Amino acid sequence: MLETIKDLLHFFPGLESFALMSPEAALVRIALICVGFALVYLGYKRVLDPLLMVPMGIGISMVNAGILLMPALEAGMGKEIGTMFVNPLVSTVAEQVDAFQVYFLQPIYTLTFANGLIACLVFMGIGSITDLDFFISNPRLSMLLAIPAELGTILTFPIATAMGFTPSEAAAIAVIGGADGPMVLFASLQLARHLFVPITIVAYIYLSIIYAGYPFLIKAIIQKKMRGQSMNVSMIKEVSPGEKLAFSVVTGTLLCLLFPVAAPLFASFFLGVAVKESNLVRFIRVSDNVILSGSTLFLGFTLGCLLSANVVMDPKMLKLIILGFIALFLSGLGGLFGGVVAYKVSGGKINPLIGIAGVSCLPTTAKVAHKCANEANPNAFILPFAIGPSIAGVITTAIITACYITRVSHMPF
Repeated sequence: MLETIKDLLHFFPGLESFALMSPEAALVRIALICVGFALVYLGYKRVLDPLLMVPMGIGISMVNAGILLMPALEAGMGKEIGTMFVNPLVSTVAEQVDAFQVYFLQPIYTLTFANGLIACLVFMGIGSITDLDFFISNPRLSMLLAIPAELGTILTFPIATAMGFTPSEAAAIAVIGGADGPMVLFASLQLARHLFVPITIVAYIYLSIIYAGYPFLIKAIIQKKMRGQSMNVSMIKEVSPGEKLAFSVVTGTLLCLLFPVAAPLFASFFLGVAVKESNLVRFIRVSDNVILSGSTLFLGFTLGCLLSANVVMDPKMLKLIILGFIALFLSGLGGLFGGVVAYKVSGGKINPLIGIAGVSCLPTTAKVAHKCANEANPNAFILPFAIGPSIAGVITTAIITACYITRVSHMPF
């Protein structure tokens, strides 16, 4: 009987790999498969972002199912448990060439993730669907609302260092507070490449939960009367496409000059905006339907395929989950505080909910603000106003990220 079971396990390598694992690792692997199923279901039901969560869930469930015995990375080391999906540990040119022939996602990971290109592609797509009208109409208000919405990005850094992370690791984790997925991916690759997978996974799952979570925070803090405050559309002056194009070119160039570390992100975002405002119809469709959608799909799928049991079993994972929540919670509080101040200073003319849109996650938090305002007052239409702080949030997060990358790595710790 025992021999029959061994023969059966040998015939099905995936089952055999379970037998070779520790009980704890096997249980985590089963749990991750279930998590993958749950993410697919929640994406399908539109509870979470389907474009990101469905491929991520498929990746998580199938990569943890498809584990088998493989030749070890280093020659002469026998065999090790691995997958045919991707190996993020390869480093030398020879290992990369070998990996390209074995792991089917390796070219995508090496040529778009390891160098941050995937983040730039997502930013380009976001730029092509971004409307700059309110931001250009009132840049001062937009930026003033975005600054307090970076509270989590700032305060999470000392909290993370107090929890035992190095300054570079803490900075990469703190960027989660900016609620900007591509920025988190870019920062973690620059500051803490060894934690790139768990940081990015935690960030993207939390960013998907924002749509369901922030309304509870809003309703707990902001009174219904304030939530339903209408805003006069005449506050948004008409901005011509030429003015938006000029603004994009000048602002993008200036930001690249001041913060060259984040120049690839600035250039990608403002290129997308320029394509939109130049009315290059064919390229607008490509940017939105192909670049943004395609890169987001592969982003979710590849991240899911990187989330194996050994990543989750890292003792730092629980800390990352806690810090990710702290970062986004603090940023949400900061954004609402800024919105309430704007409401008071304006004599009630500004809906305070546009403050939480400064937690960029463009355009998700702007939609959250509009949805909550519309529930309190069906006549409250604040989406165009919320887009301004959301765009400003992208810029402030990029600036803070650039400061972390250029300064933290040189701090004397």
